[in-house]
Amino acid sequence: MELEVLKIDGTKAGRKAMLDDAIFGIEPNDHAIYLDVKQYLAAQRQGTSKTKDRSEVAYSTKKIIRQKGSGGARHGSIKANIYVGGGRAHGPKPRDYSFKLNKKVKQLARFSALSYKAKDNAIAVVEPFTMQAPKTKEFLNIIHNLRVNDRRILFIVPEKSANIVLSSRNLENVKVITPNNINTYEIMKAYSVVLVDGVQNSLKTEYKR
Repeated sequence: MELEVLKIDGTKAGRKAMLDDAIFGIEPNDHAIYLDVKQYLAAQRQGTSKTKDRSEVAYSTKKIIRQKGSGGARHGSIKANIYVGGGRAHGPKPRDYSFKLNKKVKQLARFSALSYKAKDNAIAVVEPFTMQAPKTKEFLNIIHNLRVNDRRILFIVPEKSANIVLSSRNLENVKVITPNNINTYEIMKAYSVVLVDGVQNSLKTEYKR
């Protein structure tokens, strides 16, 4: 698959970038995408929710009323979960929500996500660029010149650039990542994917090793 390489002013650079069909042209596997996104979101969960059960509530252990003769139900402790302030029954405990996913499944999921973007013509290739200083306005001009769907954009750059990251940090709908940090969730979340020319080779190396 070939795409025109664009300059940051939106004009054509006069050459084309080759996208590997083994990454951008496969038949997408929806279930692999589902599993990889599910794993990513599960890993983001802190798992620190905690409630006290009746053994942890600080109340008296004295028997409330006598066992028989009161005309009411039998109660042994004010710590019971039926009382206000008592321990909670079956409450959440700290836990790890992450789970293992085979490397080949994750690879298939990312190839599938990129292939979906390629089929939807939602990928643009821009020639390598740098920013002399963090300027959000200049970065917005670049996005406008590229004429991509700006509802949510994923920029994939060959290496981390502090000025580019800082320029995009205040933009809620823009995410800048490097090939080694790319994931299925961010690809599927984006409406447009912008590749800096040359990064497609890094993707091939990163995913096929």
